[in-house]
Amino acid sequence: MFQLFLRARADNFFRTRSGRRDSETDHARVALIARSIESAISAAEVEWTGLNARINDVLARAAVTSGNGDDEYLTRDSLETHHQNLFDAEILNGQQRLAALSESIKHFKFLRAVLSTRFPDFKEGAPAQPH
Repeated sequence: MFQLFLRARADNFFRTRSGRRDSETDHARVALIARSIESAISAAEVEWTGLNARINDVLARAAVTSGNGDDEYLTRDSLETHHQNLFDAEILNGQQRLAALSESIKHFKFLRAVLSTRFPDFKEGAPAQPH
């Protein structure tokens, strides 16, 4: 039986890659995941920043339309009340999205931490080291 394996090796039926090539392949796979995680974090943070700025703008506009009198709501016409309600709904939607984005960013950062603990030798941009 052993002769069969020797003959297969001699006839080039079975060959393994070098350790360096295996390390490079493994490194490339981990790098792909790391880049995906970093891209997701970056995109979520950009979205959060933009949405937060827009919400702050809407809050400022809502404050102007609501007035500053104690009984402003009693004398406000229906169109202004309608716009105030629209502002309130948009602000609520935006704040819910901000909370969801914050949670996603935390999860993505957790994935980044897990990746670094499971692949402690991985360094982005560094050449793969054969084992």
